Amino acid sequence: MLDPAAGGGKARQEMQVEEMARRIRAGERAVLARAITVIESRKPQHRAMARELLQLLLPDTGKAHRVGITGVPGVGKSTTIDQLGCNLTRAGHKVAVLAVDPSSTRSGGSILADKTRMALLSAEPNAFIRPSPSAGTLGGVANKTRETMLLCEAAGFDVILVETVGIGQSEVTVADMVDFFLVLMLPGAGDELQGIKKGVVEIADMIAVNKADGDNVHRAKMAAAEYLAALRILTPVSASWAPPVVTISGKDNIGLNDLWARICEHRDTLRANGELERRRAGQQVRWMWAMVEDRLKERLSATSSTRERVGQIEAAVAAGRLDAAAATEEIFTLLDG
Repeated sequence: MLDPAAGGGKARQEMQVEEMARRIRAGERAVLARAITVIESRKPQHRAMARELLQLLLPDTGKAHRVGITGVPGVGKSTTIDQLGCNLTRAGHKVAVLAVDPSSTRSGGSILADKTRMALLSAEPNAFIRPSPSAGTLGGVANKTRETMLLCEAAGFDVILVETVGIGQSEVTVADMVDFFLVLMLPGAGDELQGIKKGVVEIADMIAVNKADGDNVHRAKMAAAEYLAALRILTPVSASWAPPVVTISGKDNIGLNDLWARICEHRDTLRANGELERRRAGQQVRWMWAMVEDRLKERLSATSSTRERVGQIEAAVAAGRLDAAAATEEIFTLLDG
């Protein structure tokens, strides 16, 4: 059995990484889970292994359909993903569900209980559900989610659903790591429409009004009309795609096949004009710079002396004793040292 924590020299580590890569390509879920643990680790040895593993598996990545899904608490994200994922696995797809949850970074542990929230999908042999890492900033969580996505692709998962559990910046972050960004809304446009954050709607590739079942059907259709009118006055993410608005019921499995057909239509449209390739290339470059920024911040907190000095610099800037530009120079002096 592979042990990410095992010691040994460089040759042993290379053999370990090569074996792990081989077994991930073979679709061994236990090894995939272990590799994700290595990816999430902060230990220098594990980070070196993670870099080697990702580089080794890079040719096996990029073939999955990456879909981000967001919505306010109570909108039914988990129920919708649970049913949509089951529809896809039963149609022959292999589905991985990844969750970006910035709130778990504050508590120090996963609060998601993902497999409980998605009871149907967790029982599917062609599904894999993974919560976000349990420590670090939102940026760090997102970077680990990106790397986990690559591992899942190398393991043969052809649909990656990335759920944003938190609100705010997590939505923008997830939108920048996927091919398609779906925003779930509640029926009853009125007050809800006024509460829509313009920034979220602007990055949506589609809006789905959920819970369109029973007595809610009429209200859901009214809400969809309102959301569609709102979208018409905004500039879409892509010049070649006008974001549609659909009504669905995740609970009753209504409209989910049409929803997935629209997502596939979007992929085919962007692939045909080369926009999908350009979008992913831009994401890769932004991902690189985000990781550079994370590594620089880590170096500033590597020792107690640098942490103390950074704190002093921040206090001086806050108190108006030190100009921000001068403070920046001091911080870079710490990095050079």
